[in-house]
Amino acid sequence: MTTDIENPIAIGPGRDWNGVMGIMRRALTGLVCHLEKRRTRIDLAELSDTQLLDIGVTRSEAKAEVNKSWFWA
Repeated sequence: MTTDIENPIAIGPGRDWNGVMGIMRRALTGLVCHLEKRRTRIDLAELSDTQLLDIGVTRSEAKAEVNKSWFWA
């Protein structure tokens, strides 16, 4: 049995771990960003009309933001 060390898909010696870690880092960053957006929208939904007025957002604008797709936005 032989091992192809030059094959970039091979696991083990010769594997480009920097590339793999870069992909994992981007995936984790995307997940954290998604969760932060989700948490912010939940917080926005819980604000009173007075608090919304303080930040310059109407109730209908807040509702539109909260109702945005969890996947695409």
